[in-house]
Amino acid sequence: MKAAAVFSDNMVLQRGVPVRVFGTCEDVCGDIYVSVPEMGISAKASVNNGRWSALLPAASACRSCTLEITSDIRRIVFRNVAYGEVWLAGGQSNMQFELRNDKDGISALKNCHKENVRYYNTPKCSYSGEDMKRAESKSCWTLPSEEGSGEWSAAGYYFAAELSRRLGVTVGVIGCNWGGTSASAWVSEDVLSHDSRLAVYLDDYDKAVEGKSEEQMTAEYLEYTATRNKWIEKVVACMNEKGLRWGEASALCGEDPYPGPMGHLHPERPCGLYSTMLCRIAPYTVRGVLWYQGESDDRHPEVYYPLLTSLIGLWRTMWHNDSLPFIIAQLPVYGEEGHETDTSWSLIREAQMKAYETVRNTGLAVLLDCGEFGNIHPIDKAPVGHRMYLQALSEVYSLADRKDTLPPVYSHVECGEDELRVYFDNMYGVRTETGWASGFAIADAEGEFFPADEAEFDGCGVLHLKSRFVEYPVRVRYLWNNYAEVKLFSVNGLPIPPFRS
Repeated sequence: MKAAAVFSDNMVLQRGVPVRVFGTCEDVCGDIYVSVPEMGISAKASVNNGRWSALLPAASACRSCTLEITSDIRRIVFRNVAYGEVWLAGGQSNMQFELRNDKDGISALKNCHKENVRYYNTPKCSYSGEDMKRAESKSCWTLPSEEGSGEWSAAGYYFAAELSRRLGVTVGVIGCNWGGTSASAWVSEDVLSHDSRLAVYLDDYDKAVEGKSEEQMTAEYLEYTATRNKWIEKVVACMNEKGLRWGEASALCGEDPYPGPMGHLHPERPCGLYSTMLCRIAPYTVRGVLWYQGESDDRHPEVYYPLLTSLIGLWRTMWHNDSLPFIIAQLPVYGEEGHETDTSWSLIREAQMKAYETVRNTGLAVLLDCGEFGNIHPIDKAPVGHRMYLQALSEVYSLADRKDTLPPVYSHVECGEDELRVYFDNMYGVRTETGWASGFAIADAEGEFFPADEAEFDGCGVLHLKSRFVEYPVRVRYLWNNYAEVKLFSVNGLPIPPFRS
């Protein structure tokens, strides 16, 4: 009889709601009971096909207690367990981005022992096997320390630290993320195969592995991982020797062999991490999900909305919680030389906004100004954690008004004789920087866009736009490029999200 690997000493259990405890067992183990003696609560587990699950009654916040699991043949005791708030930090590399590589990470690590936060890093396993068993046997919840917290998600850490200070309870973060992954890696095959719009991900995979046997794919992937592990060791050695950050050191160590050959072991394959990571921690009871992802789905941005909303629905089913909150990080600006006018990320941002507007119990952390030109991994993650924290306050904990946690959001446009009038929801004032009007473009019925010559907010917060090149304007768009200078903010400092009418 075993508990799932996500249960360990120092874990954080979600306060205020029944908590699900689960694991595996053999038939001979007999009845299984779960209890928290200090709270006076217990539950008997149900057993089905070698898996057991128990639902503990709700308990209030607690800094330290024990969780006991007993059967006829074994007793397991987890110590220094806290009851507080638990969040899952999911997504790809910008959620995985480690605290030690953050702009202020060194300072944060020196002081993190003062924060009432804890972290579980889901083992990054791209396929099931002995490596997964070994990784899970070593995984555990960790307390904050200068030596041990460098691998924590930077965004997750900043979110948890700020939330813990505000609520006065322990905040635990479960990191379940992998750089470079599409959202399609984190859903089941049923999700992709039952929606014709999403079948493109399965088609792409089939084309990539066409004609390859499993043995060939295995050999190719193992050779690639060996090569890349040596490259990573070289980068880490360079970081330690010269005191550099990851990006600086990797630039000195030759070409990164990533992403390697696609195949049935590759972490970026459709549905792969759903089974090898997500299903290993679900349904550990959490308050909500922090989701920072979308960069790798710019290959198919036109279907990101159904992909993201399907992921949310699937995860809510897995967690037995159809109102599980999702806080979505809207992608920041990003561009590379020669690709400044690309619009794939604009479509991803639009899909993320649409998900926020149409799926209940979601939040949107607008990060438009948090990007860097030429760097897909911005090194300042404190604003990311803070803006997710703001959304948690208003959308989950009801401790703040949206006027303090969300910028004005595009509502609709009206056509005048020679101008457009743009209306916003949550409008309570804006702050502009020189040249802010250049972010707006308007078009006539033929659809050709021209920069706005005149842009002015009236006393009611309505934006009036004109262009000498457009006599009868009917459409508007704002910052509709992957990269652009951000010069329009709400009075609370948050950037106005991009949009198109």
